[in-house]
Amino acid sequence: MGGNHTVTAFFHFSERVEALAEAAEKRCRGAFDRIEEIQAYNQQKILHAFQEQRIGGSHLTDTTGYGYDDRGRDALDQVFATAVGAEDALFRAGFASGTHAITVALFGVLRPGDVMLSVSGRPYDTLEEVIGLRGEGNGSLKDFGVEYRQLELREDGRFDLPAIAAACRGVKLCYIQRSRGYSLRPSFTVEEIAEVCRTAKEANPDCIVMVDNCYGEFSQKVEPVQVGADIMMGSLIKNAGGGIAQSGGYIAGRHDLVELCAYRLTSPGTGRELGCSLGQNRALYMGLFHAPTVTGEAMKVSCFANALFEELGYQVYPAVDDTRADIISAICLQDKERLCAFCRGIQAGAPVDSFVTPEPCPMPGYEDEVIMAAGAFTMGSSIELSADAPIREPFAVWFQGGLNYATGKIGILKAAEEVLKVNGQTA
Repeated sequence: MGGNHTVTAFFHFSERVEALAEAAEKRCRGAFDRIEEIQAYNQQKILHAFQEQRIGGSHLTDTTGYGYDDRGRDALDQVFATAVGAEDALFRAGFASGTHAITVALFGVLRPGDVMLSVSGRPYDTLEEVIGLRGEGNGSLKDFGVEYRQLELREDGRFDLPAIAAACRGVKLCYIQRSRGYSLRPSFTVEEIAEVCRTAKEANPDCIVMVDNCYGEFSQKVEPVQVGADIMMGSLIKNAGGGIAQSGGYIAGRHDLVELCAYRLTSPGTGRELGCSLGQNRALYMGLFHAPTVTGEAMKVSCFANALFEELGYQVYPAVDDTRADIISAICLQDKERLCAFCRGIQAGAPVDSFVTPEPCPMPGYEDEVIMAAGAFTMGSSIELSADAPIREPFAVWFQGGLNYATGKIGILKAAEEVLKVNGQTA
C-alpha cells in the first residue's frame, strides 16, 4: 500500500506535507485493505475469463480492411462479456470515446416516439448535445423525435425510488449515470443500481435499464448487468483498458440489445462483422487483463487524495471510509486559483508533459471553460493520473487515475504543495 515509505528519495517536499501524507496514509489503511481484496478478486475473474474463452497467441494478431472473420476481435468481445457477466459485448477500438459508446447505445435501442428517462438527474456535459438539451439540428435524439424526461435525485443525492416507479410507466429507457460527473452527488454502487432495476422493472417490465458505467468498472466485485441492468457502456481509456488500450469503448448486456448497437456502430445488416482491428488486438487484450489491478491502484490514489486534502481542511467526496463505486474523487477547493493550482500540481507529477502548465480553455462538448491536467501516455486517458473541472461554482476539482499508487501519490503531494502556495503558506 505504500505504508510509511519515504516520499523524498527523488522528490522533495516540506516536513508539513510529508507529515500530512503520513497521517493520510494511516487513515487509508482500512480502505486500502478493502480495495486490494476487490482488486485480487477481479483480477482472478479476468484470468478465468481469458481461460474460459481459450485465448491463444493467434487471437493477438490483427486484420485490415473490412475485418471479416477477425477471430481476435470477436473472442475479445466474449472475454469481456464473460468477465462482467453479460450475455454479449462489443469491446472495440472503433469507439472514439465513452461518450461515443453511450451515443451508439442510445441510438441503437431508441426509436422515434420513444421516451428516455434519466433517473440520476442531468447527464454528463458531453451528453447534453447528444440528447438535445443543447444545440439544434445536429442530429440529436431530440432531432429524431425521442422525448427526454428527467428525475432529480433526493436531497441526499440518492435515487428517489417511489418517483422512479411512477415515472417508468410508459417509457422505453430508464437511464442511470453511475459516476458523479461534474457534480458533488455520490457515485452509485451496484447495490443502489440493483434497487433501481427492480423498481423500474416492477413498474414497467418492458423498460430497458441502461447504465453509463464510465469510471465504475472493477471498482466492485460485480457490474450493473449482473444486478438487473439490461445494458451498460464505458470507455477503454478509463478503467476497462487498464492504461494500455490507446482508444476504444464497450457496450455489454443483453444479446439482442448489443446486436442493435452493433448496427449503429457500423451499419444495419453488417453490424459486428465489420471493423478491422488495425494492430490493436494485443493492446486491448493486455489492457483488459491488467484492468482490475490498475483500477485498484487508481482507487487507492483517489482515497489518499481525499484523506490528504481533508487533513488540509477541504471538503471531499467520497469520505475516506465510504464504499467506492468508481475511481473519482471530488475536492472542493473554494476558488479558481486553488483549483488551477491543484491541476498544476497533478500535471507536475505526471510521467509525460510534467513541464507543461495547464490553463482553462474552451473544450468541445462543454458549456464552460474547462481546465484539464493529464500528463498521460494516451491523450485524455483518465485511468492515468489526471484532474479536470469546469471553471464554475463550486470550484471543485474532479480527480481520477494513477496507474500505480507509488507515482500517483507524488502527483497528489505536488498538488497539495501548489495549493499551499496559493494560500500563502510555505510548502
